[in-house]
Amino acid sequence: MSIAKTPRPPYYAVIFSNYLSSDVDGYTETAERMLELAAEQPGFLGFESVRDGMGITVSYWRDLEAIKLWKANSEHQVAQKTGKEKWYSQFVTRIAKVERDYSLGLDEQADFK
Repeated sequence: MSIAKTPRPPYYAVIFSNYLSSDVDGYTETAERMLELAAEQPGFLGFESVRDGMGITVSYWRDLEAIKLWKANSEHQVAQKTGKEKWYSQFVTRIAKVERDYSLGLDEQADFK
């Protein structure tokens, strides 16, 4: 895992914070598939994810329309439903516009066209 290389702002971040339930059967495989699938979506810019008790995944998107299309993806909708019913005891999703960013020790930001 590395820090996502994003274009110069503005762009959007979807921040998904969560705690898992005791029933995580199939969770890891589905989470990996969702990251693969998200990377194929138009407007996807990258992601960062950590889990140490609480899990936080931040995905970066070109615009709000790309986020809407990702949320509406049929395979993603099945994973969302399973997450609500089985895998998560708590979660919150936040969407934020990134207006500025700063870095240290990273190459220049990605040059997205």
